[in-house]
Amino acid sequence: MAGFDKIEFTEKKKVEKQSLADQKESSFTMSKQRKSSKKFKLRFGKKSAIVLVVILLLIGLAVIPAFATYKSALKTYRDVKLVSASLKTQDIALASTQIAQTKKDLVETQKNFHYLVPLKFVPLLNFYYNDADHLMKAGEYGLDTASTAIDALLPYVDVLGLKGAGSFVGGTAENRISTAVMAASKITPKIDEIGNSLTKVQKEMDQVEPGHYPPFLFGKKIQAQLLAAKTGADEAATFVTEAKPLVKALPALLGESEEKKYLILFQNDKELRPTGGFITAYAVFRIDKGQIHVDRSDDIYHLDDSIGSKPSAPIQLQRYLKVYTLNLRDSNISPDFIKSMETFKSMYDRAGQGTRVDGIIALDTNVLVNTIKILDDQVNASGLTFTTKNDARCDCPEVIYTLENTISRPKNYVDPNRKGLIGDLLSAILTKALSSSPKIYWGPLFQSIITGANEKHVLFYLYDKDAQSGIEALNAAGRIRPFDGDYLHINEANLSGAKVNLFMQETVDVNYENKDGGIVKTVTIHYKNPHEASDCNLERGGLCLNAEYRDWIRVYVPKGSALIDSKGSDVKVTTSEDLGKTVFEGFVSVRTEGIATLTLTYKLPDSLKSKSPLPLMIQKQPGTNANVYNIMVNGFTRESFPLKTDKETTVRR
Repeated sequence: MAGFDKIEFTEKKKVEKQSLADQKESSFTMSKQRKSSKKFKLRFGKKSAIVLVVILLLIGLAVIPAFATYKSALKTYRDVKLVSASLKTQDIALASTQIAQTKKDLVETQKNFHYLVPLKFVPLLNFYYNDADHLMKAGEYGLDTASTAIDALLPYVDVLGLKGAGSFVGGTAENRISTAVMAASKITPKIDEIGNSLTKVQKEMDQVEPGHYPPFLFGKKIQAQLLAAKTGADEAATFVTEAKPLVKALPALLGESEEKKYLILFQNDKELRPTGGFITAYAVFRIDKGQIHVDRSDDIYHLDDSIGSKPSAPIQLQRYLKVYTLNLRDSNISPDFIKSMETFKSMYDRAGQGTRVDGIIALDTNVLVNTIKILDDQVNASGLTFTTKNDARCDCPEVIYTLENTISRPKNYVDPNRKGLIGDLLSAILTKALSSSPKIYWGPLFQSIITGANEKHVLFYLYDKDAQSGIEALNAAGRIRPFDGDYLHINEANLSGAKVNLFMQETVDVNYENKDGGIVKTVTIHYKNPHEASDCNLERGGLCLNAEYRDWIRVYVPKGSALIDSKGSDVKVTTSEDLGKTVFEGFVSVRTEGIATLTLTYKLPDSLKSKSPLPLMIQKQPGTNANVYNIMVNGFTRESFPLKTDKETTVRR
């Protein structure tokens, strides 16, 4: 027909056939894919089921040994608590028995735990299995350490004031001390064994990961406890390693093979100076195979008089004390005790009355008071009786008032032994201590010395380098220490000539703020003297204990700190560097029955900005007594404590 194209029905049929074939092929492909998917899912499902069954089987197989492990672990834990309680009460004999039992129970716990080894291959659970394994091994080595130490101490528990059957109750005092010294050489090899055990504890604890645990578990701070345990293991291993030289040198220091001589310096902390107090008197004692002899005790002024030429005094003593030549009694200028004693020794070696010694030991009035209190609260010296009962005239121990009344009160005649009284008292205390019952007195005396060293009322400078390195590891050398973080040491020198530190009260506020992209810190020292003035009229013979406090102060902070502002100093605060620190130096006066405040605001080095929380070390000045420190952030108190020893903490800004 005209106007119409011819329709090819044949082509149409071909297209339809082709389309139908494509559909069939597509349908076949999809069917094939579905079958393949089903097979894959079936295979995957079977594998998952197998894994799940295996996990459940492993867990199921672990239930019985897990319960047994749990029961024996509880028993071991109770044993450990008993050991800890015995050590706290210092019952060494009981602790020794309980450690032996704890070891047996720990072996049983480890045996039961061995059957839980399949958990080592279970995801997530393997973390806890490995941690538990390391903790038990650390416990095993820890018990070995304790057992070794206690076995070494058992024969000498009465000397150390510990509970148990000791071997020093008979014989003369000299014989008992001599026996102890000779026995020390048999104890010291144990320090290597103890050190090796602690290193093993440290290695096991290093592999425990506190981050695997929540902060709280069953109401206990599990994460914090694990962190504390790791830190404790590290510190114990480091401490013993560093203290080894001292322990090994101990027999020689006590005169085992040849006699040793030591110079004792008395620092009067009531007239505070950089290393603890004004050096007032000295004594020389000799140790020969454990037998102690007091060779000499005297006034430091007499020793000073025997030195021919002396160096010029530091500018601060010239300015504030009006002293122009340096004397032994003023030589403890550096806050670092060893640095001060090096200056002292350089002068002492030229003194006509000097004696060759093997070290210097400094102590203050706290040691006198605590020792007299232990020795039945009474010691007689130079015709006087000294006790620690409170004396209302100074609101202080009677021994302090008697010393000051005898030494410091002006007299209308020359008393050649005026300050020699302290040497006599030191000699009397030492004699009474050595002749007293070791079972009753030696232990408390020994522990009092340990506490005094920890609180910097006793300081040691031994000329034996190995022994001194051990002393410094014990932090008993009065050193200004390096620290990777924020640092604070407030060092004061009472240059009034009066014993004002009997009455002075101090509180320190430390505030942190984030300003101008850095850390700005404000240290505020609050001074208070609540007591009335003493009669300081020399012509009337008044005893000048309390007067205006004239305080030369240095504040040691991290090197690179920059002073922003200061208030309260009588002179312009200066900045310098000393002992690896930046030092802010000023001078403060406090009237009797008055108050004063010194405020220093400074920026910490930029290197400390990234440390969060910020580590902080506060070092105590020797001779000071528990000044309260308040740590604040943006004016809000985060922590308060009396500073009895050097303290490390962290500040969360």
